[in-house]
Amino acid sequence: LVRFPEGVKNRTQAIAHRIETAGIKRKVGTNQVKAIRVLLTGSNKDMKQMEEDGRLDGWCNDNLKWLRETYGERNLVSAVLHMDEKTPHIHATIVPIVTGERRKARKEEQNGKKKYRKKNTQDVRLCADDVMARHRLKHYQDTYAQAMSKYGLQRGIDGSLAKHISTMQYYKELVEQQDSLQENIETLLGLEEEA
Repeated sequence: LVRFPEGVKNRTQAIAHRIETAGIKRKVGTNQVKAIRVLLTGSNKDMKQMEEDGRLDGWCNDNLKWLRETYGERNLVSAVLHMDEKTPHIHATIVPIVTGERRKARKEEQNGKKKYRKKNTQDVRLCADDVMARHRLKHYQDTYAQAMSKYGLQRGIDGSLAKHISTMQYYKELVEQQDSLQENIETLLGLEEEA
């Protein structure tokens, strides 16, 4: 869905190319986040309906438009539509290049942290921390839901307190439920025999 620049053959090269051509003055650390993967999809039912109605191309185009407006046109280095799995979806890759003052700079100044050298606030930086801040993630969910509302897609519950559980915890709870159900079955069978 996104064309690579000339001479770039794959996503890894596209990420490196974007970082090299962005005008970043500071050294990019080896442990620094260089790209963010984004999965764009809806429920299986919604996506199948969209496909049957012939609206999948429009959905793809609107997703690309949202990604470019949200993260910057040049920061979107890859977007691939997957149709080979159960639900159609897009895998997009974003390079988190930003300009402006660091998100934490004002807080550090208020807390009295010494600044040895004032940095130009308009310098180009590679900063996943700014792009993936909690308030930004909420904003992304809100704006994505607005952009996709014409396809019948809705935002998840705002402020949900649901927490992800580990696979181990999930299976442990599943076994406990199974044991409880087995006990209930045995109790009911025992009551049936008495009657």
